[in-house]
Amino acid sequence: MVELLYGSGLRGVELLSLRVGDLDFDSGNILVRDHRSDRDRTTPLPKVLIPALRRQVGLVRLIHSQDLADGHGTVLLPKSSEHSPSRLSRSLAWQYLFPASRLSADSESGDLRRYHTHSTALTKQIRHAVQAAGVDKPAQARAFRHSFATHLLEAGYDLRTVQQLLGHADIGTTEIYTYLVDRNSRDVQSPLDWLFPGVSESAAIYSLAA
Repeated sequence: MVELLYGSGLRGVELLSLRVGDLDFDSGNILVRDHRSDRDRTTPLPKVLIPALRRQVGLVRLIHSQDLADGHGTVLLPKSSEHSPSRLSRSLAWQYLFPASRLSADSESGDLRRYHTHSTALTKQIRHAVQAAGVDKPAQARAFRHSFATHLLEAGYDLRTVQQLLGHADIGTTEIYTYLVDRNSRDVQSPLDWLFPGVSESAAIYSLAA
């Protein structure tokens, strides 16, 4: 899940809302549904994750088959698909890619349905991983999306492309990441190194002192 946050630049809610049918292994894209503005977009599906995602789809298929056998298996459809045939709500394509571990009662109908993994579960796993890695900085789900954008800009992708991948309505929001890139001094060479190319630090100091 975290690899998708970084590899595809997804928001946490977008990741959790992914359906099985949103993955297009043939084209290498992920359909991201924008529930706030109904402006859907596509973002790259990392090739390295294809085997793991295929296994995940297989797991969802098993869980969904058992839910159907138990008389359940329906899922709420996005608003844009609310007028679709009711049978679609029982199809594998509309099941959540990362389903919850148990069924929950619908607040309106009372029907038992399997929703997606809760956001707190993702947050908890990220927190535990950060602690286990010995990282002393706070890390949240959105940090991986920020890294996705920053690293694309560092790699030379244009601002408009990054804007489209992130789903920003205003390019000004995307421009914030350019400041992060500008402040990144990892690839900036010290002028002292220009004077002594290939010379170690101690040798350079000795030469200056002489």
